[in-house]
Amino acid sequence: MQTPADRHDRHEYPAHWEADVVLRDGGTARIRPITVDDAGRLVSFYEQVSDESKYYRFFAPYPRLSAKDVHRFTHHDFVDRVGLAATVGGEFIATVRYDRIGTAGAPATAPADEAEVAFLVQDAHQGRGVASALLEHIAAVARERGIRRFAAEVLPANTKMIKVFMDAGYTQKRSFEDGVVRLEFDLEPTARSLAVQRAREQRAEARSVRRLLAPRSVAVLGVGRTPGGVGRGVLGNIRDAGFTGSLYAVNTAFPEELTEVEGVPAYRSVRDIEGPVDLAVVAVPTEQVTEAVTDCGEHGVQGLVVITAGYAESGPEGHERQRALVRHARTYGMRLVGPNAFGVINTSPEVRLNASLAPEPPRPGRIGLFAQSGAIGIALLSRLHRRGGGVTGVTGVSTFVSSGNRADVSGNDLIQYWYDDPDTDVVLMYLESIGNPRKFTRLARRTAAAKPLVVVQGAGSAPQGHAVRATRLPHATVSALLRQAGVVRVDTITELVDTGLLLARQPLPAGPRVTILGNSESLGLLTYDRCLAEGLRPARPLDLTTGATAEDFHGALSRALADDTCDAVVVTAIPAIGEGSPGDAELARALRSAAAAAPAKPVLVVHVELGGLAEALSAAAGTAPRAGAPAPADDARNPPAQEPPAAPRDQQSGAPEAPREGSRLIPAYPAAERAVRALAEAVRYAQWRREAARPGRVPEYEDIDEKGAAELIDGLLTRGQGLTIGSEETCALLGRYGIHVRRAPAAPTPDDAAEAARSLGYPVALKATAPHLRHRADLGGVRLDLADEEQLRRAYTELTELFGKPAELRPVVQAMAPRGVDTVVRAVIDPAAGAVLSFGLAGAASQLLGDMAHRLIPVTDREATSLVRAIRTAPLLFGWRGSAPVDTPALEELLLRVSRLVDDHPEVVAVTLEPVVVAPHGLSVLGATVRLAPPPARDDLGPRTLPVY
Repeated sequence: MQTPADRHDRHEYPAHWEADVVLRDGGTARIRPITVDDAGRLVSFYEQVSDESKYYRFFAPYPRLSAKDVHRFTHHDFVDRVGLAATVGGEFIATVRYDRIGTAGAPATAPADEAEVAFLVQDAHQGRGVASALLEHIAAVARERGIRRFAAEVLPANTKMIKVFMDAGYTQKRSFEDGVVRLEFDLEPTARSLAVQRAREQRAEARSVRRLLAPRSVAVLGVGRTPGGVGRGVLGNIRDAGFTGSLYAVNTAFPEELTEVEGVPAYRSVRDIEGPVDLAVVAVPTEQVTEAVTDCGEHGVQGLVVITAGYAESGPEGHERQRALVRHARTYGMRLVGPNAFGVINTSPEVRLNASLAPEPPRPGRIGLFAQSGAIGIALLSRLHRRGGGVTGVTGVSTFVSSGNRADVSGNDLIQYWYDDPDTDVVLMYLESIGNPRKFTRLARRTAAAKPLVVVQGAGSAPQGHAVRATRLPHATVSALLRQAGVVRVDTITELVDTGLLLARQPLPAGPRVTILGNSESLGLLTYDRCLAEGLRPARPLDLTTGATAEDFHGALSRALADDTCDAVVVTAIPAIGEGSPGDAELARALRSAAAAAPAKPVLVVHVELGGLAEALSAAAGTAPRAGAPAPADDARNPPAQEPPAAPRDQQSGAPEAPREGSRLIPAYPAAERAVRALAEAVRYAQWRREAARPGRVPEYEDIDEKGAAELIDGLLTRGQGLTIGSEETCALLGRYGIHVRRAPAAPTPDDAAEAARSLGYPVALKATAPHLRHRADLGGVRLDLADEEQLRRAYTELTELFGKPAELRPVVQAMAPRGVDTVVRAVIDPAAGAVLSFGLAGAASQLLGDMAHRLIPVTDREATSLVRAIRTAPLLFGWRGSAPVDTPALEELLLRVSRLVDDHPEVVAVTLEPVVVAPHGLSVLGATVRLAPPPARDDLGPRTLPVY
């Protein structure tokens, strides 16, 4: 049925339908409504379509569009008739149109909810996924205009278009009549249609990043004629890295006679380059960037890395320049890293690209690295270089991207790429801001199930240049949600490298049991204490004494790894002094040899930074010594072995497979706290992986009245756009989901209080519900266990004498609940992160400590169980110090019911249940508030789009 909004929007251009999308091949296109100004573009587009495609569209030879056709296809009311075009370079490459089907005898004001839909894609762009993207967008437009079903008639020979409809994932019917295939499908998103959409999104965005990281040809724009400068530096880095493709230097100021710069072919413009250019690195002055991008687009460049600064980081004018830059690049189907970027690196032997300002190229390896900040990117590359100890392999870098202002390509895009990149086993990310937390957590959950994703996130406001969606959630809450998604969340770049190296070099631990052994009693005890602080389960340290030999270390480590009660081993080592003491290389070989015999358990070393043990452990390993035998000295008869190849990965766990004997790389840490923190993160991540392999379910409850709740919400929302509903409506709404709130009649006078108590039955509680006293028994605003009317009236008098008149106190009377633990349950819909369920104990202490746990909605039964146990004060629920354990299954069911309510009805934007008294048997909800509002937009359920930050 047509709404007032529809009538108001008729003939008005719907700018919110405009969107940039990534196509199957990684290029971009712009989707927008067709208008009356597009007649020339439409005619030009149609002339470039083959006769066969025209026949498939109109079921007859149709060589050209008539003036009547052009008018019909460019004049839309944007309600009953809508046309969308996909454009590249401002020109049409595909169109889609729907026409609402009217019901016989129905007035114009009551249109049907079905429409005919038809596509036409330029032959040169078929196979790029254009039609699939257009279908997603035209379906979203149709749903917005009240259309619930599409019908399409297709010739049987048009198999490509039939496949587009059939593969979309919508619920559909197919019939054949009069030589035409008729397809009908509902437009309501289904689990399958969302899965199809997200799979396409992943493939397209991964391909768009691959075009940036694995180009066959690169042009550097802004190369100086003399040594020095950014452009000249990037050009030198690409050349020195041994880039396997074609390299070009470009500068409009080059003299005509200049043909090369430092052995690289030189040109005055990208347009002058004869062959294709896949990637352009832009290092020209800010005022010349637009012209440079135009030249690149006209030449067919596939992607840009913009080193040039002077954009959003410089203020509001710069931010508008930045948005214009992104729009301009996408006009030509190009994606962009930057501006103000540090660059990109790909160490693959097939590419060898260092299109960055990095002073030294990183060693090849299997770690993917993303940093929004150039300075942090330099620091991370430097630390990985030093900690790699000269090894090319797992601990080097596969690919690196520093996004600068992150105007286009973001961390989400890189996660899409690394998810199935065979050259990357571990992902490390430094994020100063998260542009789309909802999408980030979705992508992170999927990626973390395949390979570790370690993130350090800035806690402050977003830096200049990073326009991000606002979130109302505290930083700690966002961190908790990232952990729920499987992200290994650390606080510093030191921890990022420490944890990343452990996950890259060692298998995941099977549990938290840790064996500590070494030649320093004090270092062992310090490690033991840190293990306890991180929640691990260490055994008492084994002291080998300062006189321990390499053979002693080898034997102790072998026995520890063979012990079924050990999940990981931390070796503590200090330099030994005296005759017969093992050298660093000898000790390293002994440890590697012992570790190789137990490939399923991680080994870490804590060392004192006095010797070269860390370097020896990371150095290329030679032939492992016989167990317990002294290792031969490194001399001319025993030259260093060749660098080991990258470690293969276990297909199920994603952790490194066991290296061959003698080649296992053991991470070394200069401090016990750093080693143990990295190990603890690995233990938590391994536990998450095991739980993720057994996903929970969202249970069904027969007593939930979803339809009745929807009717009640619709009725309440007619009162206003956003409101906190009254106590009676709150109880009614929650009751439809099996959540029962104990009655609390208002008591504006002592007589009202006495009457309420008689109806409820003694004993009762008298509570002041004024905002400053609500749920604050510690302030005296609550009086409990009032056994009779005399005690109730006395308590009423005391409250009014202490805190003011009844009108200010808003007293209520409530029957006493069974004794238990007071808790609080909250749910809120955040505009950026989505719906979040929170749980903690009630009271000032928990609020002061921020002891709340959080999960994204919808919550599964397994997540509800973990949520209850995630707070630090959880032992109070399970019989701490001899108290009676409370009914946690009832609490978990309550959490699941609240989750269902918010997930089923996005108009419920906030719920607070406080206090929820959980007794040994059952629970009591003593207070509840619910806020309703029109549901916020769900961009994760809509068609694929590229944001402009």
